[in-house]
Amino acid sequence: MDNNSDLSKQNSYAIPSERLPWAGLMALAMAGFICILTETIPAGLLIEISKGLGVSESLAGQLVTAYALGSLIAAIPITTATQGWHRKPLLLLCIIGFLVFNTITALSSSLTLTLIARFFAGVTAGVLWGLTAGYARLMAPESLKGRAMAVAMIGTPLALALGVPTGTFLGSLVGWRNVFGIMSLLAALLILWIIWKVPNFPGQTSSKRRTLLEVFITPGVRPILFVVLAWILSHNMLYTYIAPYLSEAGLAKRIDLILLVFGMASLVGIWVISIFIERRLRTLVLMSLVGFGLASFALGIGISHPIIIYSAVTVWGLTFGGAATLTQTAIADNAKKGADIAQSMLVTVWNLAIGGGSAIGAVLIESFDVSSFPWVMFILILLGFLVAFRANVYGFPQKTNN
Repeated sequence: MDNNSDLSKQNSYAIPSERLPWAGLMALAMAGFICILTETIPAGLLIEISKGLGVSESLAGQLVTAYALGSLIAAIPITTATQGWHRKPLLLLCIIGFLVFNTITALSSSLTLTLIARFFAGVTAGVLWGLTAGYARLMAPESLKGRAMAVAMIGTPLALALGVPTGTFLGSLVGWRNVFGIMSLLAALLILWIIWKVPNFPGQTSSKRRTLLEVFITPGVRPILFVVLAWILSHNMLYTYIAPYLSEAGLAKRIDLILLVFGMASLVGIWVISIFIERRLRTLVLMSLVGFGLASFALGIGISHPIIIYSAVTVWGLTFGGAATLTQTAIADNAKKGADIAQSMLVTVWNLAIGGGSAIGAVLIESFDVSSFPWVMFILILLGFLVAFRANVYGFPQKTNN
């Protein structure tokens, strides 16, 4: 009886009003900010990290691979196992994980220990991304669920717009280890914020849970997963090795500025998506893929022309900023009651693409050179566009979203 009473209280406390719950959504956005910053900061600090650990740049790039591998392995099984857990305690455990593993990374002088810490940070991220989208939708009224997800996802472009270039700049001033220490401090502050402001929700009852196979064969889920694979693989291939690419282009001293351009454009992209996502999801996905493809082509032909690189990076950011929001909304709409499991699949594919991007990039950089990256990106994004275009009944439906 006591447990039922507690559950009733939590349910009544968590019922969404007819407006966006900004305090809770911004806490999720900050969680995403820390998650993405933890994931991507090695891209901006790759040269410093390689020198600090005494390894090659391609080996230092495997800090990204280790993180992605942790998310890849953990997302589906842990999300499945924690479906019945209350949402707030699970969210807190994730942020505590970032606090612990970023602190270890900041203090470690061993490549092996650093890779282990990065792996478990990735495990934490896999659970967080499987949780965030559903949590945001639970907080919001039915008519604002898409917009709530856009707000919760704002941490991603913010991390890219402000966090990574600022971290890159700070790394040159105070060292890359202190950058990871600052991220640990942000995680500690966020823990207090979540305790204070974020509402709790019960997990799913056993009768409402869906199996992995049931969700995977749901119409529309597989096309979305393929688009995510192609999109994120092509993005991360270049983003992980953006420093060597810009060095080849003669822009080594402008890495922080170019990352800032990319991130600011991403912010504009997600703002546009937050306005139109409820009505134009399919159109936004197709336009984003086309824009990304054109940016890849421009980066391929313009490696010796800074103005082309700046322009292409701007289009890249505009079209990539809302990728997480668009694909997470699409898969939640298609999977319905299996949304949490579908989100964990998306996280798994996303991180498979992140790890694959850094690994393929390492092969390309050793076998060819960085100028080959944009052409491989273009082929991948073309495949993603073709699948998205054909998924007009399920996945990215024409009538539902337009």
